[in-house]
Amino acid sequence: MAKTLREGTTYSQRDIVDLLGEFSAFKDRVIKKFKDLAKELEGKPNEHDLWVNLYMISTDYAEEIAGKKQKQQEILQKIS
Repeated sequence: MAKTLREGTTYSQRDIVDLLGEFSAFKDRVIKKFKDLAKELEGKPNEHDLWVNLYMISTDYAEEIAGKKQKQQEILQKIS
């Protein structure tokens, strides 16, 4: 989800497939992490841990996307 979807913007089929692939992979990771987290929190009423783990998942994803974007920019600079 490196590209922000905007009204009036056109995307190629490849862009859409890439976007859906990234989202699907992210969704699968989040589901797995929450299943693991649910096992850890079973019987423990600690909402703070849930929010901390959600924050960690989202920052991991943001760092991953930033890394991909940086690599793409480096490749484009090498090509230029």
